[in-house]
Amino acid sequence: MVQLSRLGPALALAAVTVLLLGGGTARVAPSTAAAGVAGTTAGVQVIGGPRTEDIERIVDILTQDLGLPLPAGTRVHVYTTREAFRRGLVKDAAMGEEGADELAAFAIGIARPGRALLNGRLAGGGGEWLRLVAHELTHVAQFELAGGEGRAEQWLAEGMAEHVAFQALERLDEGSLAMHRRVALVRVQRQPAFAHGRLDLSTLGSPRDFTLRHQREGSVETYHLTFLLADYLIERHGFGAMVEYFSRLKRQPSEAAFLSAFGDSIATFETQALAHLRSVTAETRQN
Repeated sequence: MVQLSRLGPALALAAVTVLLLGGGTARVAPSTAAAGVAGTTAGVQVIGGPRTEDIERIVDILTQDLGLPLPAGTRVHVYTTREAFRRGLVKDAAMGEEGADELAAFAIGIARPGRALLNGRLAGGGGEWLRLVAHELTHVAQFELAGGEGRAEQWLAEGMAEHVAFQALERLDEGSLAMHRRVALVRVQRQPAFAHGRLDLSTLGSPRDFTLRHQREGSVETYHLTFLLADYLIERHGFGAMVEYFSRLKRQPSEAAFLSAFGDSIATFETQALAHLRSVTAETRQN
């Protein structure tokens, strides 16, 4: 597996989506999707790749339905092969050659402020492609809310991005949030830390530590865990509190922003969330 310690700081701050499925299609000319944000319009430019209407639909859901901001001039780069994706990481994300080589071996998407870079092997369509677009554009919105990257708890950034992605799929009749929740409650039981009765959120807090753990403990299972943590917060406090947390990161460190937005410290939430997830997963085993 790729070890993040061998990569440069650019990767340490990147929001990455891991490889789940594959496919491939041809490149087309750039296009622009209109994204309405709080009564304004931000241009989202799609550079390379077909099915730009899918990206436009996701942009509309994120900005108009969910109220997430995408900065003016946001770019979505779509690459048709892993090698093209690797070159794009160097050219369009200013990543070193070694870091790009290793990241391209396991990732299908990366978000940076104002841009998302996607491996177009998924560009043939379907729910996984839509999930990827929504996930990475949610990270772009998080960076915009927070005033930069690397300021949030990474487990919460990934969990929110997954939650938003499945909200988008549900609005597009391509998936069900409730169904994903049921699947996650089954799969999370295979996540090693959770299976041993702990979450260890402090070692999922930074992008570097998050990548090390999901590679070591299972990417799919760890992403299911982050989804369920975000889902629990949204159930208790509403989606608006999630947006508030990221907005507060412009002026507060993560611990203080979390307490202000959700009313509990991260440590208190961890205890409550572990008890909640153990209870609901026990119910799934009985049913």
